Amino acid sequence: MKCPFCLENFVENPKTEILGDDGDGGWAIITSTCSGCKKIIVKLVKGEIIRNLRSANNFHPTEEARLIKPKVPNRVPLPPQVPMDFAEDYQEACLVLADSPKASAALSRRCLQNIVREKLGIKKRNLADEIQEVLDNKIFPSYISEPLDAVRNNGNFGAHPIKSTSSGEICPVEPGEAEWNLDVIESLFDFLFVQPDIIQKKKEALNKKLKDAGKPPMK
Repeated sequence: MKCPFCLENFVENPKTEILGDDGDGGWAIITSTCSGCKKIIVKLVKGEIIRNLRSANNFHPTEEARLIKPKVPNRVPLPPQVPMDFAEDYQEACLVLADSPKASAALSRRCLQNIVREKLGIKKRNLADEIQEVLDNKIFPSYISEPLDAVRNNGNFGAHPIKSTSSGEICPVEPGEAEWNLDVIESLFDFLFVQPDIIQKKKEALNKKLKDAGKPPMK
């Protein structure tokens, strides 16, 4: 599991405390402690309480657990090189992730489509076709193209075509889809905006040294 505080992976050893039943169903709190930063992670989960007279009651989750502490998982700070037009949807997708993976996935799909259309200049009938053209054109190295291809598989555009035709719509998501989309977008931000800026600044610094030495600049 990735710790939502320090973002490091650790082996989760969760403890479940049953809270009880109400009109909506059974509820429990699941806690775990990160072995790295020592922070306590708390989740609220809805499920079914299995009553047992001979031993402790058992709890079977029926819905995905909701993160309570921290409220929103930490993510890598957005680099300043990322244009605000793309940053806004990404930041909103991060903020709503814990409360609504559906809304987060919708925002991240819209962000992804804006990147493909505005930065790469690829405009097709829908997001699925746009991703395919990106892959066909081999624009990105495999460490980006393979996760990008998985966006289509995770998104299951065939079962939910509205995801590809209206990328910003809120609709069902596969487990882990919202988080995966954000990871892919972070990789795109780094490749398209951060690394080119770093290379350009290094080139400018080198050209200044070459100029000071009376030599021609890099081409």
